[in-house]
Amino acid sequence: MGGDGKVFTLEEVSQHTSNQDCWIVIDGKVYDVTKFLDDHPGGDEVILTSTGKDATDDFEDVGHSSTAKAMLDEYYVGDIDSATVPTKTKFVPPPSNQTQSNQNKSSDFLIKILQFLVPLLILGLALGIRSYTKTPSS
Repeated sequence: MGGDGKVFTLEEVSQHTSNQDCWIVIDGKVYDVTKFLDDHPGGDEVILTSTGKDATDDFEDVGHSSTAKAMLDEYYVGDIDSATVPTKTKFVPPPSNQTQSNQNKSSDFLIKILQFLVPLLILGLALGIRSYTKTPSS
């Protein structure tokens, strides 16, 4: 492992984003992967799109083997100053509006009742008209 424990800012790392000079950040460590670009199975473009930011998620999402993870040691140049890396934001769903939910439930209930009662009223009306207009048999 090279690197002598040097600490880099994200701004310093983001100056190394070309295929002649390519650094990436994975798990808080900085790696100069320039020599590996041509050998990367996914091509150099995959790595180049992960420069200038924390590439940990990109690296982990691919599911690299333990051999690939061990290869990183060869390219280690130092650590990242975590204060210069933006924090990851997690999606927080908006709070549910209970009043609106209750209104939806009550309107759904009303619709179901009407769907049941309206046909019954029509049937009752039809039977009433039929019996009213029916002439008595003599």
